[in-house]
Amino acid sequence: MSATPAVSKQHAEPFPRLGLSVQSSAALGWQGFGAELLHIPAGVHRIPAADHHRIGVHVGAPVKANCLCNGRRKPRIQAHGDADVVPAGLDGEWADEADCTLLRIWLGEAFVQDIVGRLDPKPSQAQIRPQFQLRDKRLEHLAWALRAELDANDASNALYAESLCTAIVVRLIEAAAAAGTRRRTLAPAMAVRVTDYIEAHLDQRLTLAQLAVVTHLSVPHFKVLFRETFGVPVHQYVVHRRVDRAKGLLLEGRLTVAQIALEVGFAHQSHLASWMNRLLGVPPGEISRHAARFRDEALQQDERV
Repeated sequence: MSATPAVSKQHAEPFPRLGLSVQSSAALGWQGFGAELLHIPAGVHRIPAADHHRIGVHVGAPVKANCLCNGRRKPRIQAHGDADVVPAGLDGEWADEADCTLLRIWLGEAFVQDIVGRLDPKPSQAQIRPQFQLRDKRLEHLAWALRAELDANDASNALYAESLCTAIVVRLIEAAAAAGTRRRTLAPAMAVRVTDYIEAHLDQRLTLAQLAVVTHLSVPHFKVLFRETFGVPVHQYVVHRRVDRAKGLLLEGRLTVAQIALEVGFAHQSHLASWMNRLLGVPPGEISRHAARFRDEALQQDERV
């Protein structure tokens, strides 16, 4: 779908409301481009076509999702740093199975065309093309630098942010030209199959050999493709899922910490506590106490009613 005419410079963020805006460039004086960090709830989100280009970069733990855009449906597991590039004029639908965080970057058409006009020599087809689950280390580095500018708030340098977005435009044009050289990853169905297997066997000892059998790959090949697909090694992914499952069980309050440790595949309670402290910054007992207080307060409110 072709891009719409150039848009005027603006400060407001031209994003439909998808979830909670955590950080935004709306008040930072950026013109012709912008960024926003969003916490998006699980569910189906319809994104209308816009007159600016959009890049969504996944932040945090992997999330199962389904993308329908540009006439193609793509089931996938979004990993930290995965990017969707949606050119001006394209709409789409994204369905996320869990809450997620997204760094959304927008680039005005006038801003993009000004950069293209200054490229020398000009690429034969200098345009931003739709790309989904793009993993490009240089683009990712630029996106995280732009996020750091959001963190800086009033100390943000608009000229530096403009230079970052200029580099992003150039990189997207280069990536579109090299779209034929895609990274090797697990096929979507294979990725879903192995993550489903992990979820069903979190309470058991998991080995690389077991998981490789699920994907019908050799262990070395599986290790490489898994990391390329999810952005983390297998053992890190499994530990993150165990900690996340343990957190959910702690909030339910039906089992002791020791029982939960075994239920999610940790050898003992101290093993769970060590990883929970490392990944979440809090021990299991604190989560249990917080959940218990919340349940007590809710019960007292019900009794008053």
